[in-house]
Amino acid sequence: MPTRQTKTIETTHQAMKNTAYENIVKGWLMQDGWQVFSPELDHGHQTDVLISDGDRYYRIQVKTVESKSKEHTVDRMWKDDNSIDAVVYFAHNSDWGLVAPAFKEKKRTLGHPDHFSFSKFSPKEFLAAFHSIPNG
Repeated sequence: MPTRQTKTIETTHQAMKNTAYENIVKGWLMQDGWQVFSPELDHGHQTDVLISDGDRYYRIQVKTVESKSKEHTVDRMWKDDNSIDAVVYFAHNSDWGLVAPAFKEKKRTLGHPDHFSFSKFSPKEFLAAFHSIPNG
């Protein structure tokens, strides 16, 4: 079995983990029938995943949080109300994630009533949460 012989620096390793979560979301959305697009470079553009049903496009951010509690507060990471449509949060230290519509406040708790939780090991739960977001 191959083993890595080099050490990955922490910032690179964090980027790899974040990209892995983005790829999980892309796979689950493709399984649901969405067209899935990936920006070549998303830094500063607030879109990690772009999806379409053929008629409309939706912009999604995928974020990771270091929290076991849904009382954890997250910052709004997009510039204006029209930048994105939804955010998918994955908790590194736990087995859950959340899907949230874009929100206007500067900060919000993960357990906000407008957020929908899922097991981060269940595509079915993710899609149910994703489909629960009101169409904007």
